Amino acid sequence: MILSLAISKIKSKGYKITKPREAILKILISSKNKMLSADGILKETQIICANINITTIYRNLEILENIGVIHKVVSSKGISLFKLLCNEFHHHHLICNYCGKVESIDFCPIEYYKKISADKDFYLTDHKLELYGFCKNCINSKKNIF
Repeated sequence: MILSLAISKIKSKGYKITKPREAILKILISSKNKMLSADGILKETQIICANINITTIYRNLEILENIGVIHKVVSSKGISLFKLLCNEFHHHHLICNYCGKVESIDFCPIEYYKKISADKDFYLTDHKLELYGFCKNCINSKKNIF
């Protein structure tokens, strides 16, 4: 179901469903609670599509992000991480710095930020909010996490 929704969105924006693009979508669907780096996506997609390369991965990730099929964040270590957008509603994320687990937050403080922006004569057009820390499993299993 998620794959067909993503494919429909891609087609509605005028893009074709190529084998590499479909492989990337399948990898992102299978890791729905974890964000993946481009290198991680490359390793997984090479199982499905042996001749895929990192340039193809980056090109497709950029397209998928621009049309709103995936979400990109930059980790606290400066690595770009990607996640399929399964939800059509606006949301934010909690991201574990250790294992990369992602939890959605169905709360948005945008009205607060709009007020602050207006008070400073600034018109807010967009925002992203990612909160970084450590999940319970990593805290419990890693004694020297901090």
